[in-house]
Amino acid sequence: MKIFDAAKTAELLPWGAVVEALEQGFRDGCEMPVRHHHGVAAPADDPEATLLLMPAWTAGGYLGVKVATVFPGNVSRGLGAVQASYILTSAVTGEPLALIDGLELTLRRTAAASALASKFLSRSDARRLLVVGTGNLAPHLAAAHAAVRPGIEVDFWGRRPEKAAEASRSPLARGLRTGTAADLEAAVRAADIVSTATLATRPLVFGSWLEPGVHVDLVGGFTPSMREADDEAMRRATVFVDTRDGALVEAGDLTQPIESGALTPEDVAADLYDLCRGEHGGRGTADEITLFKSVGAALEDLFAAILLWERS
Repeated sequence: MKIFDAAKTAELLPWGAVVEALEQGFRDGCEMPVRHHHGVAAPADDPEATLLLMPAWTAGGYLGVKVATVFPGNVSRGLGAVQASYILTSAVTGEPLALIDGLELTLRRTAAASALASKFLSRSDARRLLVVGTGNLAPHLAAAHAAVRPGIEVDFWGRRPEKAAEASRSPLARGLRTGTAADLEAAVRAADIVSTATLATRPLVFGSWLEPGVHVDLVGGFTPSMREADDEAMRRATVFVDTRDGALVEAGDLTQPIESGALTPEDVAADLYDLCRGEHGGRGTADEITLFKSVGAALEDLFAAILLWERS
């Protein structure tokens, strides 16, 4: 069994190739049981932690499983909230093939899924991206979006301006025109694409701020209690998701407005399966407000891991 650390994982997963691999994965599909989602008691004064087990496989091809943890209290310790490992095996013999750095794999495939959605949903002339959040995922999102919208300028916003400045200087953003935003509302109003990657439990992006033609990419929330955009954003936008089975159950950005009556499950226009298979055309007009909500899918991990293995 080969071991791929974070650096090697990043080297073998360039953005364009990962976006293409995910597009092929959503077109072809795979076996993907509902992921295991368990609350874990965290140290005193820390928010509850989460354990995720995410299996997926292709018949006669590959089988993989990710073991991931989310400890929000890690932020105060100088550690990333998400930690993970990925095991790729043969779906013919069950032989273990690779142990992959799960955090880097997750960051790459998560950002690539947003970029894949943007390929269908953002305007082709989008020139300004706002990344809301300053964690590990923020510069990955900037780099991935830039892969499908070349020449885009990127601003970072965070509650701590120094962290936004740090994200703007990330090696991942090298070659991009980057800056920081001090006023979140003004930055949202000026953006062509707004990508959020936070652990917020109350909305940060409001529907009244959204200008015609903007594409909103909600990435951070992965439980029903987490929220990055308000009900008005859901009412004004054409809503898309990565997978209906995941997002309609796990995403507070959907479950909460459904509970309030601002959204219905039928209002979700399409998921990545529909978009990648040509069953929905994506953005319809230049003035349409589009919104993509992702919670992550084991399919994304599997096809990114397959790409890595075959490139190695």
